[in-house]
Amino acid sequence: MKELDSFLHKIEKLIEENAQYKYEAYSFVLAALHYASSSLKKPRHITGRELLEGIRKYSLDQFGPLAKTVLNYWGIHETADFGKIVFGLVDAGVLRKQPEDKIEDFENVYSFDEAFHQDFEIEDDPST
Repeated sequence: MKELDSFLHKIEKLIEENAQYKYEAYSFVLAALHYASSSLKKPRHITGRELLEGIRKYSLDQFGPLAKTVLNYWGIHETADFGKIVFGLVDAGVLRKQPEDKIEDFENVYSFDEAFHQDFEIEDDPST
């Protein structure tokens, strides 16, 4: 129970410092991280791009055609918003990052207007 209180306190503090995102945005990103990492054959660190694809799929799975509307209501309008949430969670001590992880990994990966349709596929990162 103490861990849950600590977690909730950390999220509340993030929201106090930056009210741009609702509580649900933070908890959703954590759930989407679990969704994305559970699809791996072996547990490992996932990249920002992999997380964004997991978030996209999880959003569609949970909210269907309303995914973009729900995310926008929570304050999320572009992939960079997910990066701000993730790095906020890192700064709060909820998540950890690898030295090669950077917030720029989340910038302009896909357009919300296109990505939240069932037939969208994320392109491979040309830098990898």
